[in-house]
Amino acid sequence: MLRLSDVSLVRQGRPLLDEVDWTVEAGERWALIGANGAGKSTLLSLAGAVTHPSSGTVEILGERLGRVDIRAVREHIGHVNPRHPLASPLTIEQVALTGFTGTTELMMRWQPTDAELARVAELLRTLGIAGVAQSPWTTLSQGERGRALIARALVTEPALVLLDEPATGLDVAAREKLLGTIDAVHAAHPELASVLVTHHLEELPRSTTHAMLIRHGRITAAGDADAVLTTERVSHAFDHPIEIERRDGRWSARAL
Repeated sequence: MLRLSDVSLVRQGRPLLDEVDWTVEAGERWALIGANGAGKSTLLSLAGAVTHPSSGTVEILGERLGRVDIRAVREHIGHVNPRHPLASPLTIEQVALTGFTGTTELMMRWQPTDAELARVAELLRTLGIAGVAQSPWTTLSQGERGRALIARALVTEPALVLLDEPATGLDVAAREKLLGTIDAVHAAHPELASVLVTHHLEELPRSTTHAMLIRHGRITAAGDADAVLTTERVSHAFDHPIEIERRDGRWSARAL
């Protein structure tokens, strides 16, 4: 699904990523974790075919960046960003439909097909928000918006989904509903690969299989989630003593 080989990224003389190697296979659910400014969002922009590396190679769904039309690659990537820049009062249904066009607003003169409308309706039912399908985006809770963005990301049946801090701004109850939704999506689509970015281990769903820790633009650990998310390795990544515990499939962290 995704392969980064010896990737570095420099902007205005500042190294943002340094010698990154990373492979994501079908069905793997990755957590990308690090402190603010560690390079998580930069790495996600490479995975989403938004940014090109300064050196090294990035292959997404078998296509190498720099040798392929990135618009064609993006069509097979779902992206969930809670900071979705939408100010107009589109309905939940309309927001999900924009996943077909890869735009924020509805495209002029574009009309969804019956099959596309049916696909959106199915997803909204699956995600538990069919009852607010016709409600304006501007009136919804942050939790409802989060599930709407998951529907938007899934409408084209992507092979890879990127979730950029999807629990941002949610209270505890809304966060738990969202994480349950993500687990349900993975259960229904076991072949789907995903990458979830966060700096809070409590925001990791039970379905997480792999984890990567990033510090100052370099990968400090990557692999099986239980092997990576340890007290020693997380403490090193955050440059602070942090105790890690996993109970009933969920992780928690507290400062020592």
